[in-house]
Amino acid sequence: MPGSHSVERFVIEENLHCIVKSHWKERKTCAAQLVSYPGKNKIPLNYHIVEVIFAELFQLPAPPHIDVMYTTLLIELCKLQPGSLPQVLAQATEMLYMRLDTMNTTCVDRFINWFSHHLSNFQFRWSWEDWSDCLTQDLESPKPKFVREVLEKCMRLSYHQRILDIVPPTFSALYPANPTCIYKYGDESSNSLPGHSVALCLAVAFKSKATNDEIFSILKDVPNPNQDDDDDEGFSFNPLKIEVFVQTLLHLAAKSFSHSFSALAKFHEVFKTLAESDEGKLHVLRVMFEVWRNHPQMIAVLVDKMIRTQIVDCAAVANWIFSSELSRDFTRLFVWEILHSTIRKMNKHVLKIQKELEEAKEKLARQHKRRSDDDDRSSDRKDGALEEQIERLQEKVESAQSEQKNLFLVIFQRFIMILTEHLVRCETDGTSVLTPWYKNCIERLQQIFLQHHQIIQQYMVTLENLLFTAELDPHILAVFQQFCALQA
Repeated sequence: MPGSHSVERFVIEENLHCIVKSHWKERKTCAAQLVSYPGKNKIPLNYHIVEVIFAELFQLPAPPHIDVMYTTLLIELCKLQPGSLPQVLAQATEMLYMRLDTMNTTCVDRFINWFSHHLSNFQFRWSWEDWSDCLTQDLESPKPKFVREVLEKCMRLSYHQRILDIVPPTFSALYPANPTCIYKYGDESSNSLPGHSVALCLAVAFKSKATNDEIFSILKDVPNPNQDDDDDEGFSFNPLKIEVFVQTLLHLAAKSFSHSFSALAKFHEVFKTLAESDEGKLHVLRVMFEVWRNHPQMIAVLVDKMIRTQIVDCAAVANWIFSSELSRDFTRLFVWEILHSTIRKMNKHVLKIQKELEEAKEKLARQHKRRSDDDDRSSDRKDGALEEQIERLQEKVESAQSEQKNLFLVIFQRFIMILTEHLVRCETDGTSVLTPWYKNCIERLQQIFLQHHQIIQQYMVTLENLLFTAELDPHILAVFQQFCALQA
Protein backbone atom coordinates (compact mmCIF):
# COMPACT_ATOMS: atom_id res chain seq x y z
CA MET A 1 0.00 0.00 0.00
CA PRO A 2 1.16 3.61 -0.55
CA GLY A 3 2.63 5.29 2.54
CA SER A 4 0.12 6.53 5.10
CA HIS A 5 1.09 10.16 4.39
CA SER A 6 1.27 9.88 0.60
CA VAL A 7 -1.04 11.83 -1.70
CA GLU A 8 -1.87 8.67 -3.65
CA ARG A 9 -3.22 6.93 -0.58
CA PHE A 10 -5.24 9.97 0.44
CA VAL A 11 -6.83 10.24 -3.03
CA ILE A 12 -7.67 6.51 -3.18
CA GLU A 13 -9.23 6.47 0.28
CA GLU A 14 -11.10 9.73 -0.31
CA ASN A 15 -12.61 8.26 -3.48
CA LEU A 16 -13.62 5.10 -1.62
CA HIS A 17 -15.24 7.20 1.13
CA CYS A 18 -17.20 9.05 -1.57
CA ILE A 19 -18.44 5.76 -3.03
CA VAL A 20 -19.66 4.63 0.41
CA LYS A 21 -21.31 8.02 1.00
CA SER A 22 -23.10 7.88 -2.37
CA HIS A 23 -24.34 4.28 -2.21
CA TRP A 24 -24.57 3.39 1.50
CA LYS A 25 -28.32 2.71 1.33
CA GLU A 26 -27.83 -0.02 -1.30
CA ARG A 27 -25.23 -2.47 -0.03
CA LYS A 28 -25.06 -4.53 -3.25
CA THR A 29 -24.51 -1.45 -5.42
CA CYS A 30 -22.02 -0.03 -2.93
CA ALA A 31 -20.00 -3.26 -2.81
CA ALA A 32 -20.00 -3.57 -6.62
CA GLN A 33 -18.80 0.03 -7.00
CA LEU A 34 -16.02 -0.48 -4.46
CA VAL A 35 -14.59 -3.64 -6.06
CA SER A 36 -14.73 -2.08 -9.54
CA TYR A 37 -12.66 0.95 -8.54
CA PRO A 38 -10.52 2.15 -11.52
CA GLY A 39 -6.91 1.03 -11.46
CA LYS A 40 -7.62 -1.80 -9.03
CA ASN A 41 -4.89 -3.93 -10.63
CA LYS A 42 -2.24 -1.37 -9.69
CA ILE A 43 -3.13 -1.12 -5.98
CA PRO A 44 -4.03 -3.56 -3.15
CA LEU A 45 -7.68 -2.50 -3.44
CA ASN A 46 -9.11 -4.94 -0.89
CA TYR A 47 -6.79 -3.62 1.81
CA HIS A 48 -7.84 -0.05 1.02
CA ILE A 49 -11.53 -0.99 1.09
CA VAL A 50 -11.30 -2.77 4.46
CA GLU A 51 -9.30 0.10 5.95
CA VAL A 52 -11.81 2.70 4.75
CA ILE A 53 -14.78 0.75 6.10
CA PHE A 54 -13.20 0.24 9.53
CA ALA A 55 -12.09 3.89 9.58
CA GLU A 56 -15.72 4.92 9.24
CA LEU A 57 -17.06 2.29 11.64
CA PHE A 58 -14.64 3.40 14.38
CA GLN A 59 -15.15 7.13 13.84
CA LEU A 60 -15.92 9.05 17.06
CA PRO A 61 -18.29 10.13 18.44
CA ALA A 62 -20.43 8.32 15.84
CA PRO A 63 -19.86 6.73 12.42
CA PRO A 64 -21.25 8.56 9.36
CA HIS A 65 -23.89 5.84 8.86
CA ILE A 66 -25.62 3.27 11.07
CA ASP A 67 -23.31 0.55 12.35
CA VAL A 68 -25.14 -2.35 10.74
CA MET A 69 -24.57 -0.86 7.28
CA TYR A 70 -20.84 -1.56 7.56
CA THR A 71 -21.53 -5.15 8.64
CA THR A 72 -23.82 -5.84 5.68
CA LEU A 73 -21.40 -4.11 3.30
CA LEU A 74 -18.48 -6.29 4.41
CA ILE A 75 -20.65 -9.41 4.09
CA GLU A 76 -21.57 -8.39 0.54
CA LEU A 77 -17.92 -7.72 -0.31
CA CYS A 78 -16.95 -11.18 0.97
CA LYS A 79 -19.60 -12.70 -1.31
CA LEU A 80 -18.34 -10.72 -4.32
CA GLN A 81 -14.67 -11.60 -3.73
CA PRO A 82 -14.72 -14.94 -1.83
CA GLY A 83 -11.19 -15.81 -2.87
CA SER A 84 -9.45 -12.72 -1.55
CA LEU A 85 -11.44 -10.33 0.62
CA PRO A 86 -12.19 -12.72 3.55
CA GLN A 87 -8.45 -13.27 4.00
CA VAL A 88 -7.81 -9.51 4.07
CA LEU A 89 -10.67 -9.05 6.53
CA ALA A 90 -9.24 -11.82 8.75
CA GLN A 91 -5.85 -10.05 8.77
CA ALA A 92 -7.51 -6.78 9.74
CA THR A 93 -9.47 -8.52 12.51
CA GLU A 94 -6.27 -10.06 13.85
CA MET A 95 -4.54 -6.66 13.87
CA LEU A 96 -7.47 -5.08 15.71
CA TYR A 97 -7.45 -7.90 18.26
CA MET A 98 -3.73 -7.35 18.89
CA ARG A 99 -4.42 -3.65 19.58
CA LEU A 100 -7.30 -4.16 22.00
CA ASP A 101 -5.19 -3.07 24.98
CA THR A 102 -5.01 0.48 23.61
CA MET A 103 -8.32 0.63 21.74
CA ASN A 104 -10.99 3.08 22.88
CA THR A 105 -13.85 1.36 24.70
CA THR A 106 -16.47 2.73 22.31
CA CYS A 107 -14.54 1.28 19.38
CA VAL A 108 -14.24 -2.05 21.21
CA ASP A 109 -18.04 -2.09 21.53
CA ARG A 110 -18.42 -1.61 17.78
CA PHE A 111 -15.74 -4.21 17.08
CA ILE A 112 -17.66 -6.71 19.24
CA ASN A 113 -20.98 -5.99 17.53
CA TRP A 114 -19.50 -6.13 14.03
CA PHE A 115 -17.46 -9.31 14.57
CA SER A 116 -20.27 -11.30 16.20
CA HIS A 117 -22.74 -10.26 13.49
CA HIS A 118 -20.21 -11.12 10.78
CA LEU A 119 -19.50 -14.56 12.26
CA SER A 120 -23.23 -15.33 12.39
CA ASN A 121 -23.35 -14.98 8.60
CA PHE A 122 -20.45 -17.39 8.06
CA GLN A 123 -21.46 -20.29 10.34
CA PHE A 124 -19.38 -18.86 13.22
CA ARG A 125 -16.18 -20.17 11.66
CA TRP A 126 -13.03 -18.73 13.22
CA SER A 127 -9.58 -19.94 14.31
CA TRP A 128 -10.23 -19.51 18.02
CA GLU A 129 -6.98 -21.28 18.95
CA ASP A 130 -5.07 -18.31 17.49
CA TRP A 131 -6.47 -16.22 20.34
CA SER A 132 -5.59 -18.65 23.14
CA ASP A 133 -3.17 -16.03 24.54
CA CYS A 134 -6.19 -14.36 26.17
CA LEU A 135 -6.73 -17.43 28.38
CA THR A 136 -3.64 -16.68 30.47
CA GLN A 137 -4.72 -13.10 31.21
CA ASP A 138 -6.94 -11.60 33.89
CA LEU A 139 -10.57 -11.99 32.78
CA GLU A 140 -11.04 -8.22 33.11
CA SER A 141 -8.22 -7.56 30.61
CA PRO A 142 -9.28 -6.31 27.16
CA LYS A 143 -8.60 -9.51 25.16
CA PRO A 144 -10.46 -12.09 27.28
CA LYS A 145 -13.19 -9.52 27.84
CA PHE A 146 -13.53 -9.03 24.08
CA VAL A 147 -13.77 -12.77 23.40
CA ARG A 148 -16.33 -13.20 26.18
CA GLU A 149 -18.52 -10.38 24.83
CA VAL A 150 -18.25 -11.70 21.26
CA LEU A 151 -19.39 -15.16 22.39
CA GLU A 152 -22.25 -13.58 24.33
CA LYS A 153 -23.40 -11.69 21.22
CA CYS A 154 -22.97 -14.79 19.05
CA MET A 155 -25.24 -16.69 21.42
CA ARG A 156 -27.94 -14.06 20.92
CA LEU A 157 -27.69 -14.75 17.19
CA SER A 158 -27.83 -18.54 17.61
CA TYR A 159 -28.21 -20.56 20.83
CA HIS A 160 -26.12 -21.57 23.83
CA GLN A 161 -25.19 -25.13 22.82
CA ARG A 162 -24.07 -23.92 19.39
CA ILE A 163 -21.45 -21.69 20.99
CA LEU A 164 -20.20 -24.56 23.14
CA ASP A 165 -19.93 -26.74 20.03
CA ILE A 166 -17.93 -24.29 17.89
CA VAL A 167 -15.55 -22.86 20.51
CA PRO A 168 -12.79 -25.12 21.93
CA PRO A 169 -13.26 -26.37 25.53
CA THR A 170 -10.08 -24.52 26.51
CA PHE A 171 -12.17 -21.32 26.25
CA SER A 172 -14.74 -22.60 28.77
CA ALA A 173 -13.92 -19.79 31.22
CA LEU A 174 -15.18 -17.33 28.60
CA TYR A 175 -18.32 -19.25 27.61
CA PRO A 176 -21.56 -17.32 28.08
CA ALA A 177 -23.76 -18.60 30.89
CA ASN A 178 -26.70 -20.78 29.98
CA PRO A 179 -29.49 -18.15 29.67
CA THR A 180 -31.93 -19.76 32.09
CA CYS A 181 -34.19 -18.21 34.69
CA ILE A 182 -33.03 -18.42 38.34
CA TYR A 183 -36.07 -18.88 40.58
CA LYS A 184 -35.11 -18.74 44.24
CA TYR A 185 -38.34 -20.38 45.44
CA GLY A 186 -38.11 -23.31 43.03
CA ASP A 187 -36.25 -26.01 44.98
CA GLU A 188 -36.69 -27.82 48.29
CA SER A 189 -33.98 -25.81 50.03
CA SER A 190 -36.10 -22.67 49.55
CA ASN A 191 -38.80 -23.85 51.99
CA SER A 192 -37.23 -21.84 54.80
CA LEU A 193 -36.98 -18.62 52.77
CA PRO A 194 -39.23 -15.73 53.85
CA GLY A 195 -42.23 -15.50 51.53
CA HIS A 196 -41.97 -19.08 50.25
CA SER A 197 -45.59 -19.97 51.08
CA VAL A 198 -46.84 -16.77 49.46
CA ALA A 199 -44.79 -17.56 46.34
CA LEU A 200 -46.58 -20.91 46.07
CA CYS A 201 -49.97 -19.21 46.42
CA LEU A 202 -49.02 -16.64 43.79
CA ALA A 203 -47.90 -19.36 41.37
CA VAL A 204 -51.30 -21.08 41.68
CA ALA A 205 -53.09 -17.73 41.28
CA PHE A 206 -51.12 -16.77 38.16
CA LYS A 207 -51.81 -20.15 36.57
CA SER A 208 -55.51 -19.72 37.40
CA LYS A 209 -55.55 -16.35 35.58
CA ALA A 210 -56.08 -14.35 38.77
CA THR A 211 -57.05 -10.68 38.64
CA ASN A 212 -55.00 -7.80 40.02
CA ASP A 213 -57.30 -7.58 43.05
CA GLU A 214 -56.76 -11.26 43.84
CA ILE A 215 -52.97 -10.77 43.63
CA PHE A 216 -53.21 -7.77 45.97
CA SER A 217 -55.19 -9.92 48.40
CA ILE A 218 -52.49 -12.61 48.44
CA LEU A 219 -49.68 -10.06 48.84
CA LYS A 220 -51.31 -8.57 51.94
CA ASP A 221 -50.03 -11.58 53.88
CA VAL A 222 -46.39 -10.73 53.15
CA PRO A 223 -44.72 -9.12 56.20
CA ASN A 224 -42.65 -6.01 55.65
CA PRO A 225 -39.12 -6.50 57.07
CA ASN A 226 -38.70 -2.70 57.17
CA GLN A 227 -41.91 -2.06 59.10
CA ASP A 228 -43.00 -2.54 62.72
CA ASP A 229 -45.94 -4.86 63.40
CA ASP A 230 -48.14 -2.01 64.61
CA ASP A 231 -47.26 0.30 61.73
CA ASP A 232 -49.70 -0.38 58.90
CA GLU A 233 -48.74 1.47 55.74
CA GLY A 234 -50.63 -0.68 53.26
CA PHE A 235 -48.72 -1.05 50.02
CA SER A 236 -45.74 1.18 50.83
CA PHE A 237 -42.27 -0.07 49.90
CA ASN A 238 -41.99 -3.69 50.95
CA PRO A 239 -38.88 -5.42 49.54
CA LEU A 240 -40.15 -8.92 50.35
CA LYS A 241 -43.49 -8.28 48.68
CA ILE A 242 -41.73 -7.09 45.52
CA GLU A 243 -39.32 -10.02 45.63
CA VAL A 244 -42.02 -12.69 45.92
CA PHE A 245 -44.23 -11.11 43.25
CA VAL A 246 -41.54 -10.32 40.66
CA GLN A 247 -39.64 -13.59 41.16
CA THR A 248 -42.75 -15.73 40.73
CA LEU A 249 -44.25 -13.78 37.83
CA LEU A 250 -41.04 -13.65 35.78
CA HIS A 251 -40.38 -17.34 36.47
CA LEU A 252 -43.80 -18.36 35.13
CA ALA A 253 -43.43 -16.00 32.14
CA ALA A 254 -39.89 -17.15 31.33
CA LYS A 255 -40.80 -19.06 28.18
CA SER A 256 -40.25 -16.12 25.81
CA PHE A 257 -40.02 -12.34 25.49
CA SER A 258 -43.70 -12.26 24.52
CA HIS A 259 -44.76 -14.17 27.63
CA SER A 260 -42.77 -11.75 29.81
CA PHE A 261 -44.25 -8.70 28.07
CA SER A 262 -47.78 -10.08 28.51
CA ALA A 263 -47.11 -10.65 32.22
CA LEU A 264 -45.91 -7.05 32.67
CA ALA A 265 -48.99 -5.77 30.84
CA LYS A 266 -51.52 -7.94 32.70
CA PHE A 267 -50.19 -7.08 36.17
CA HIS A 268 -49.14 -3.53 35.38
CA GLU A 269 -51.34 -2.15 38.16
CA VAL A 270 -49.63 -4.39 40.74
CA PHE A 271 -46.18 -3.33 39.52
CA LYS A 272 -47.13 0.36 39.68
CA THR A 273 -48.46 0.00 43.23
CA LEU A 274 -45.51 -2.00 44.56
CA ALA A 275 -42.96 0.26 42.83
CA GLU A 276 -44.60 3.55 43.74
CA SER A 277 -41.54 4.85 45.63
CA ASP A 278 -37.99 5.30 44.31
CA GLU A 279 -36.83 2.41 46.53
CA GLY A 280 -39.59 0.24 45.10
CA LYS A 281 -38.55 0.94 41.51
CA LEU A 282 -34.94 0.17 42.34
CA HIS A 283 -35.90 -3.09 44.04
CA VAL A 284 -38.01 -4.23 41.08
CA LEU A 285 -34.90 -3.85 38.91
CA ARG A 286 -32.75 -5.68 41.46
CA VAL A 287 -35.11 -8.67 41.62
CA MET A 288 -35.51 -8.79 37.84
CA PHE A 289 -31.71 -8.90 37.58
CA GLU A 290 -31.50 -11.73 40.14
CA VAL A 291 -33.95 -13.78 38.09
CA TRP A 292 -32.30 -13.14 34.71
CA ARG A 293 -28.64 -12.50 35.60
CA ASN A 294 -27.61 -15.25 33.13
CA HIS A 295 -29.60 -13.72 30.27
CA PRO A 296 -28.36 -10.18 29.46
CA GLN A 297 -30.64 -9.85 26.45
CA MET A 298 -33.74 -10.57 28.56
CA ILE A 299 -32.55 -8.03 31.13
CA ALA A 300 -32.17 -5.39 28.41
CA VAL A 301 -35.60 -5.94 26.86
CA LEU A 302 -37.35 -6.08 30.26
CA VAL A 303 -35.74 -2.82 31.39
CA ASP A 304 -36.79 -1.26 28.08
CA LYS A 305 -40.37 -2.48 28.55
CA MET A 306 -40.52 -1.33 32.17
CA ILE A 307 -39.45 2.18 31.17
CA ARG A 308 -41.98 2.31 28.32
CA THR A 309 -44.80 1.20 30.61
CA GLN A 310 -43.59 3.55 33.39
CA ILE A 311 -43.12 0.78 35.94
CA VAL A 312 -39.66 2.28 36.54
CA ASP A 313 -38.21 5.62 35.49
CA CYS A 314 -34.91 6.51 33.85
CA ALA A 315 -33.31 7.77 37.07
CA ALA A 316 -34.08 4.43 38.78
CA VAL A 317 -32.34 2.56 35.95
CA ALA A 318 -29.27 4.81 36.28
CA ASN A 319 -29.10 4.28 40.05
CA TRP A 320 -29.52 0.52 39.58
CA ILE A 321 -26.66 0.36 37.05
CA PHE A 322 -24.29 2.00 39.54
CA SER A 323 -25.53 -0.07 42.50
CA SER A 324 -23.42 -2.63 44.35
CA GLU A 325 -25.55 -5.48 42.95
CA LEU A 326 -24.22 -4.77 39.47
CA SER A 327 -20.60 -4.17 40.49
CA ARG A 328 -19.46 -7.56 39.11
CA ASP A 329 -21.08 -6.82 35.75
CA PHE A 330 -20.33 -3.09 35.70
CA THR A 331 -17.91 -3.30 32.76
CA ARG A 332 -20.10 -5.68 30.72
CA LEU A 333 -21.31 -4.32 27.38
CA PHE A 334 -25.01 -5.03 28.01
CA VAL A 335 -25.00 -2.73 31.06
CA TRP A 336 -23.87 0.24 28.97
CA GLU A 337 -26.25 -0.60 26.15
CA ILE A 338 -29.05 -0.37 28.72
CA LEU A 339 -27.80 2.97 30.06
CA HIS A 340 -27.43 4.56 26.61
CA SER A 341 -30.84 3.23 25.59
CA THR A 342 -32.31 4.78 28.74
CA ILE A 343 -30.72 8.16 28.00
CA ARG A 344 -31.98 8.05 24.40
CA LYS A 345 -35.52 7.31 25.60
CA MET A 346 -35.43 10.29 27.91
CA ASN A 347 -34.07 12.53 25.14
CA LYS A 348 -36.75 11.36 22.68
CA HIS A 349 -39.45 11.98 25.29
CA VAL A 350 -38.30 15.58 25.75
CA LEU A 351 -38.03 16.17 21.99
CA LYS A 352 -41.53 14.74 21.43
CA ILE A 353 -43.13 17.12 23.93
CA GLN A 354 -41.10 20.07 22.59
CA LYS A 355 -42.32 19.25 19.08
CA GLU A 356 -45.94 19.14 20.28
CA LEU A 357 -45.45 22.55 21.92
CA GLU A 358 -43.94 24.07 18.77
CA GLU A 359 -46.78 22.70 16.64
CA ALA A 360 -49.37 24.17 19.02
CA LYS A 361 -47.64 27.57 18.93
CA GLU A 362 -47.49 27.48 15.12
CA LYS A 363 -51.19 26.58 14.97
CA LEU A 364 -52.04 29.53 17.21
CA ALA A 365 -49.90 31.85 15.08
CA ARG A 366 -51.69 30.67 11.91
CA GLN A 367 -55.07 31.32 13.53
CA HIS A 368 -54.00 34.84 14.51
CA LYS A 369 -52.82 35.48 10.97
CA ARG A 370 -56.06 34.20 9.38
CA ARG A 371 -58.31 36.40 11.49
CA SER A 372 -56.18 39.52 11.75
CA ASP A 373 -59.20 41.58 10.58
CA ASP A 374 -61.91 39.28 11.97
CA ASP A 375 -63.73 39.99 15.26
CA ASP A 376 -65.51 36.62 15.39
CA ARG A 377 -65.89 35.57 19.06
CA SER A 378 -65.79 31.87 18.16
CA SER A 379 -62.21 32.40 17.04
CA ASP A 380 -61.45 33.89 20.45
CA ARG A 381 -62.81 30.74 22.09
CA LYS A 382 -60.62 28.56 19.84
CA ASP A 383 -57.61 30.71 20.73
CA GLY A 384 -58.38 30.34 24.41
CA ALA A 385 -58.48 26.54 24.19
CA LEU A 386 -55.24 26.50 22.23
CA GLU A 387 -53.54 28.84 24.69
CA GLU A 388 -54.55 26.52 27.54
CA GLN A 389 -53.10 23.58 25.60
CA ILE A 390 -49.86 25.51 25.06
CA GLU A 391 -49.67 26.32 28.77
CA ARG A 392 -50.12 22.63 29.68
CA LEU A 393 -47.50 21.58 27.13
CA GLN A 394 -45.09 24.21 28.46
CA GLU A 395 -45.44 22.71 31.93
CA LYS A 396 -44.85 19.21 30.52
CA VAL A 397 -41.72 20.40 28.69
CA GLU A 398 -40.32 21.99 31.84
CA SER A 399 -41.08 18.83 33.84
CA ALA A 400 -39.48 16.58 31.20
CA GLN A 401 -36.38 18.79 30.99
CA SER A 402 -36.10 18.69 34.78
CA GLU A 403 -36.21 14.86 34.66
CA GLN A 404 -33.63 14.88 31.88
CA LYS A 405 -31.27 17.12 33.84
CA ASN A 406 -31.77 14.98 36.94
CA LEU A 407 -30.90 11.84 34.95
CA PHE A 408 -27.56 13.29 33.85
CA LEU A 409 -26.87 14.57 37.37
CA VAL A 410 -27.48 11.07 38.77
CA ILE A 411 -25.24 9.45 36.15
CA PHE A 412 -22.33 11.87 36.56
CA GLN A 413 -22.62 11.91 40.35
CA ARG A 414 -22.43 8.12 40.49
CA PHE A 415 -19.46 8.12 38.09
CA ILE A 416 -17.66 10.58 40.35
CA MET A 417 -18.42 8.48 43.44
CA ILE A 418 -17.14 5.15 42.09
CA LEU A 419 -14.08 6.69 40.42
CA THR A 420 -13.20 8.61 43.59
CA GLU A 421 -13.52 5.41 45.65
CA HIS A 422 -11.16 3.65 43.23
CA LEU A 423 -8.60 6.47 43.31
CA VAL A 424 -8.64 6.67 47.12
CA ARG A 425 -8.33 2.88 47.44
CA CYS A 426 -5.35 2.79 45.07
CA GLU A 427 -3.65 5.64 46.92
CA THR A 428 -4.22 3.91 50.28
CA ASP A 429 -2.94 0.55 49.00
CA GLY A 430 -0.06 2.11 47.07
CA THR A 431 -1.16 0.44 43.83
CA SER A 432 -1.45 1.76 40.29
CA VAL A 433 -4.60 3.64 39.38
CA LEU A 434 -4.44 2.46 35.77
CA THR A 435 -6.26 -0.86 36.04
CA PRO A 436 -8.44 -2.37 33.26
CA TRP A 437 -11.50 -1.41 35.35
CA TYR A 438 -10.36 2.21 35.59
CA LYS A 439 -9.67 2.46 31.85
CA ASN A 440 -13.10 1.06 31.09
CA CYS A 441 -14.87 3.31 33.59
CA ILE A 442 -13.14 6.57 32.61
CA GLU A 443 -13.76 5.85 28.92
CA ARG A 444 -17.42 5.10 29.66
CA LEU A 445 -17.61 8.54 31.25
CA GLN A 446 -16.08 10.05 28.10
CA GLN A 447 -18.55 8.01 26.03
CA ILE A 448 -21.53 9.54 27.85
CA PHE A 449 -20.22 13.04 27.17
CA LEU A 450 -19.48 12.38 23.49
CA GLN A 451 -22.58 10.40 22.51
CA HIS A 452 -25.01 12.79 24.19
CA HIS A 453 -23.04 16.03 23.80
CA GLN A 454 -25.89 18.02 22.25
CA ILE A 455 -28.10 17.47 25.30
CA ILE A 456 -25.36 17.76 27.92
CA GLN A 457 -24.34 21.18 26.54
CA GLN A 458 -27.63 22.58 27.88
CA TYR A 459 -26.66 21.65 31.45
CA MET A 460 -22.97 22.58 31.42
CA VAL A 461 -23.30 25.38 33.99
CA THR A 462 -25.22 23.14 36.40
CA LEU A 463 -22.69 20.32 36.02
CA GLU A 464 -19.77 22.68 36.59
CA ASN A 465 -21.33 24.27 39.68
CA LEU A 466 -22.62 21.10 41.34
CA LEU A 467 -20.38 18.20 40.30
CA PHE A 468 -17.27 19.03 38.29
CA THR A 469 -15.84 21.56 40.74
CA ALA A 470 -12.19 22.54 41.21
CA GLU A 471 -11.97 20.28 44.31
CA LEU A 472 -12.61 17.15 42.24
CA ASP A 473 -9.74 14.73 41.60
CA PRO A 474 -7.80 15.83 38.47
CA HIS A 475 -8.21 12.40 36.85
CA ILE A 476 -11.99 12.86 36.77
CA LEU A 477 -12.08 16.62 36.25
CA ALA A 478 -9.86 16.27 33.17
CA VAL A 479 -12.66 14.42 31.32
CA PHE A 480 -15.08 17.31 31.90
CA GLN A 481 -12.45 19.89 30.94
CA GLN A 482 -11.68 18.02 27.72
CA PHE A 483 -15.38 18.03 26.88
CA CYS A 484 -15.60 21.76 27.60
CA ALA A 485 -12.61 22.33 25.30
CA LEU A 486 -14.43 20.52 22.47
CA GLN A 487 -17.41 22.84 22.88
CA ALA A 488 -15.31 26.01 22.91
